[in-house]
Amino acid sequence: MKIAIGSDHGGFALKGTIISFLKEEGHTVIDLGAYTDEPSDYPDYAKAVALALVARKAQKGIIVCGSGVGACITANKIPGIRAAICHDAYSARQGVEHDDMNLLCLGERVIGREIAREVVRNFVLARFSGKPKYKKRLEKLKEIENSYLKKCKFPS
Repeated sequence: MKIAIGSDHGGFALKGTIISFLKEEGHTVIDLGAYTDEPSDYPDYAKAVALALVARKAQKGIIVCGSGVGACITANKIPGIRAAICHDAYSARQGVEHDDMNLLCLGERVIGREIAREVVRNFVLARFSGKPKYKKRLEKLKEIENSYLKKCKFPS
């Protein structure tokens, strides 16, 4: 699977661990930065990962910042992105199976490396179940997103 990943300085070290793990598992990783631990801004990398997903350059995305919160807020501003912070394996799997989550957000200051590996493994291996009740909920979410997209005037 092709996975886009990004981090700010607060998630830089854990991003490296995750990239190594994903490659060991046979995945292709698109590293969208940051490339050093120098101070940087999470919105830049969250946006880059989200846009890579929307453009179908990757099937799933992962963003790591200090807490995961800012990156998650940023990613969810992009239409078509369903990002969530998950610091446990169950939520990472269930988020994909029930909610078709396509972007995982992690906080390096919140989660340890071994748990992060399990969370990432569950996220990557999970598939949307496609059960009617989950499809119905996903359609409602898309309707909400589309209704606001139609009302908003975006600068060109």
